[in-house]
Amino acid sequence: MRRRNVLKGMMAFAALQGLPLAGPSALAAARDLTQRVRPGRAGWPDAAQWRALSAAVGGNLMEVGPLLAACTADAHGSACQETLKNLRNPFYIGDQVGGTQVSGWLDAWTPAPSAYAVRARHAADVAAAVNFARDHRLRLVVKGTGHSYLGTSSAPDSLLIWTRPMHEIVLHDAFVGQGCQDAVEPAAAVSAGAGAMWIDLYHAVTTGGGRYVQGGGCTDVGVAGLVQSGGFGSLSKTFGTAAASLVEAEVVTADGQVRIANPRTNPDLFWALKGGGGGSWGVVTRLTLRTHPLPQYFGAAWGKVQAHSDEAYRRLIARFFAFYSDALLNPQWGEQVSFAPDNTLKISMVCQGLDKEQVRAVWQPFFAWMQSAPDDYKVVDPLGAGAMPARDWWSADKNHSLVRDPRAGAPAHHAWWEGDQDQVGAYLHGYDSLWLPAALLRAEGGGRLTAAVFAASRHKELGFHMNKGLAGAPATVLAAARDTATNPAVLEAFALVIIADGEGPAYPGQPGAGVNREAARKDARAIARATAELRRIAPGAGSYVSESNYFNVDWRRAYWGEHYARLRTIKDSYDPGGLFFVHHGVGSEDWSPDGFTQLR
Repeated sequence: MRRRNVLKGMMAFAALQGLPLAGPSALAAARDLTQRVRPGRAGWPDAAQWRALSAAVGGNLMEVGPLLAACTADAHGSACQETLKNLRNPFYIGDQVGGTQVSGWLDAWTPAPSAYAVRARHAADVAAAVNFARDHRLRLVVKGTGHSYLGTSSAPDSLLIWTRPMHEIVLHDAFVGQGCQDAVEPAAAVSAGAGAMWIDLYHAVTTGGGRYVQGGGCTDVGVAGLVQSGGFGSLSKTFGTAAASLVEAEVVTADGQVRIANPRTNPDLFWALKGGGGGSWGVVTRLTLRTHPLPQYFGAAWGKVQAHSDEAYRRLIARFFAFYSDALLNPQWGEQVSFAPDNTLKISMVCQGLDKEQVRAVWQPFFAWMQSAPDDYKVVDPLGAGAMPARDWWSADKNHSLVRDPRAGAPAHHAWWEGDQDQVGAYLHGYDSLWLPAALLRAEGGGRLTAAVFAASRHKELGFHMNKGLAGAPATVLAAARDTATNPAVLEAFALVIIADGEGPAYPGQPGAGVNREAARKDARAIARATAELRRIAPGAGSYVSESNYFNVDWRRAYWGEHYARLRTIKDSYDPGGLFFVHHGVGSEDWSPDGFTQLR
């Protein structure tokens, strides 16, 4: 009731101020859009129109500067030094309207501030911004935390809708979606504003509530972006994807309408939001996700081993995949291992439901095999395995792998994984991913997987993210994932292999930062060669939209497979004018790479 009153008030105010309103002809008018406008060009809103938008959103319209603007003004000033001190703090970067978690990608994109941003507090603010952007033919960008490798939350000369302030969280003992009362049983769930991060949900649901919600591994990732991209977490083989956990969403579509999407209300839009890619369907303002009983324990296995020869390394690769297939390809285990050019195997695995002794018992045979051959293998980082109470997993007081946000006044539960530190602010040289089918494990007697992994690892480190493939998951998890827009290849994949590299922060305007572009391109070519070796055994392999190659020309099939045609139909229904544009998003083929010129 309150939301309807807010919307009515916003519309009445807009009428008085001369703001365009979304009426029955709004979508029809959008079909005539061929060129978006830039600052200083004919059609760009004048000062009075921007003031009217600011008033409509409660004064929460702001001009946007670069993240390092203070350093451009005075490289030695206190404001610049404060920014530089926090460049490796993901929560700080997410709190800046001009911040992006990645500082750029070689020959792909560079962080660039929007002209203006609406600091959205609720759906009415979002609707006002959507209507304004559509009717003034503006390039529109949506950002929560800015945690996009592909740069989809950054664009120059645009209007940004910044959802970070919308971070409220509500736990439900028995939630039923709007209009679903006669179709589903009430279930435990959690509702979160679009600006909430996964650490916020883990703190509320697990640390505080003693239950589990399927989310992302990186604690500072935004809830809305992850769900729309599919969303894998450490325990996806147990609980599925974040998208498959979606019960209901509130979303503002291109006509400025605030819609509910669930299995009974706007079911086509609901399906598209479950893995169809962020930034393509509208602005999600609230999501509700089902929660699960919390296992008693979460655990892990870790360590790093180096082979003394190439032949010993081939044996290590083969032995690990045999061990994985026999002991780890099940709902209990997730996360990753990596194979590198220096003949090392790094283990960073996570599990649920096993106590400390059970975890150690699983890994003891593999650890013993490596340690029994000191002439072939050297332990570089200590091997270990263990478990702890699951409720303490995201508690910085009890899990010492977490790094607290050190800023004064930061929420006490805001912390990131120590292992994710190198990702913060990274400048990418190259990045690619592909799903490897579990059939390769079953056929490994012929050694094709081992040979391909060895050959690829001559060029670059390969990260096998076992939790980002659903082979080995229960039938219920597979069925729920099948009812999402994610590429069905994930159902048969035992892992997503990620091959990527880069360097430390290199934001525009950052003092002393510079990229050796020749060396970076050499690095990118090595990534391409490593990926090509794996594609020999998995031709046509799909790729995960959030973690993928910016330059993938086959992105429609790679991201969504057979689902793309259906997604495109839904896109044309809810956003026929292409107001919502992101690089390699559904319908982006109709636009120039910068999203300003309609091609057809």
